[in-house]
Amino acid sequence: MNLQNRIKLLVQLGEYLHSNPEEWQWAKQRAFEKNGWFIPQFIDLATNNITTQFLQEDKLTNWANHYHLDNNVGGKNIGIVMAGNIPLVGFHDFLSVFITGHRQTIKLSSKDDILFPFLIDKITDWESDFKNYVSVAPMLKGCDAYIATGSNNSAMHFDYYFSKYPCIVRRNRSSVAILKGDETMDELKKLSSDIHSFFGLGCRNVTKIFVPKEYDFVPLLKSFEDYKYFSDHHKYKNNYDYYLTIQIMNNRFYMTNEHTLLTESESIFSPISQLNYSFYEDVDDLIKSLRESDEIQCIDGVDVPFGKAQSPGLMDYADGVDTVQFLLTL
Repeated sequence: MNLQNRIKLLVQLGEYLHSNPEEWQWAKQRAFEKNGWFIPQFIDLATNNITTQFLQEDKLTNWANHYHLDNNVGGKNIGIVMAGNIPLVGFHDFLSVFITGHRQTIKLSSKDDILFPFLIDKITDWESDFKNYVSVAPMLKGCDAYIATGSNNSAMHFDYYFSKYPCIVRRNRSSVAILKGDETMDELKKLSSDIHSFFGLGCRNVTKIFVPKEYDFVPLLKSFEDYKYFSDHHKYKNNYDYYLTIQIMNNRFYMTNEHTLLTESESIFSPISQLNYSFYEDVDDLIKSLRESDEIQCIDGVDVPFGKAQSPGLMDYADGVDTVQFLLTL
């Protein structure tokens, strides 16, 4: 397959996902039954982001042109260790390898091992040569380079195992938001989506906010109401009850609307059902200090408008590492 063939195949996949056929609906249902965090609306959210932000012919063509891709690139076998925190979270890595013409061997997360195999089989039905480009394996051996995403603990193992090969190893990251105190309710609702989408499990989810002194939290808590149905999700509710109990037992100050906890903390990482906050005095100093952190994926309200944190484009690379450029150096 040449570059145009590959782009055409990706556009066909986008059209297929957008049409939401019955067989794809069954695959999504099986994924939800295996992993309770993959509720249907969040699988659809992930799929919609992929189809609108990635699988459009003009966007794919511009992306390829940016790197001056041609049909002489490729030939290496790239091992990809995919995460499973949100549905199809490794899709951009798959896309980057495929667009450059390299082959790839994917090790799926046990949390997300239904959706990707289904899509691979579907594309192979359309184009038999696709099987020469993408395969799934329980272990990665004999690859020419590696792209691995995981926790800080797993990253230490990746660094060890892949140290002799060109590799990208991603660690724990999260996103934050900066509020000025004059946000409209519409802006706060968009921020709420960046906080609550995927139950807060993605690296682009906002897990901490920075607010000015004397900030009024009431409108913010009201903006969370669209996600009050989280209280009916037993996995989420168990987390909420657990962390609420911790706040009470330790006599800590907290705020809540009965499904999201607000707690003051220096940490940018917060557990499921909890949002951390800190006060700031000078916004420029705050942004400068956040830019120096290697744990922050995105600053909501600065890097992107509220509501867009979960809709990265083709050029928005995880951890700021240009995956395509890495692949072109092999």
